[in-house]
Amino acid sequence: MLTVGNRFPEFDLAAVEGVETPTLTHTSLGDHDGRWLVVFFWPKDFTFVCPTEIAAFGDRHPDFAEAGADVVGVSIDSEYVHLAWRENHPDLKHLPFPMAADVKRELSGALGILDPTEGVALRATFIVDPEGVIRFVSVNDLDTGWNVDEVLRSLTAIQAGGLTSCGWRAGDATLDAA
Repeated sequence: MLTVGNRFPEFDLAAVEGVETPTLTHTSLGDHDGRWLVVFFWPKDFTFVCPTEIAAFGDRHPDFAEAGADVVGVSIDSEYVHLAWRENHPDLKHLPFPMAADVKRELSGALGILDPTEGVALRATFIVDPEGVIRFVSVNDLDTGWNVDEVLRSLTAIQAGGLTSCGWRAGDATLDAA
């Protein structure tokens, strides 16, 4: 599995994007050059835990944007399945970030996050710095959702550029290594 310090793989994936009218598009690593990037994966569409996570990223999107980070969500489902899910799930209708389709499992495979039994992406989140280097990784089992607030806290802690204590929050002082 790729981890902190590795370069995030190049990708160019079909996607669904648009707050008011979701449309078919593409998203790539190059679309986010020079910006912080949060890429999160869910196993598959039309399930139960996944929409809670996706909607939480949608709800916190203004906070990620304020921190200078783009967000991309990814699963192994096609862009057409993503579009159908967005059109049919009330919590997913107005997402402000692309839902990318890793149908060939190239990105999830390159990252090493494919579940060997189910063949779907594990619940993984990567924070990538503006130079394309992975700075944070969190991977959960298929049944366990993650905490979007902790992803945002980790992003701002990394961006603080110093030693951050357990529970550090944006605005807190960093630690002195005296």
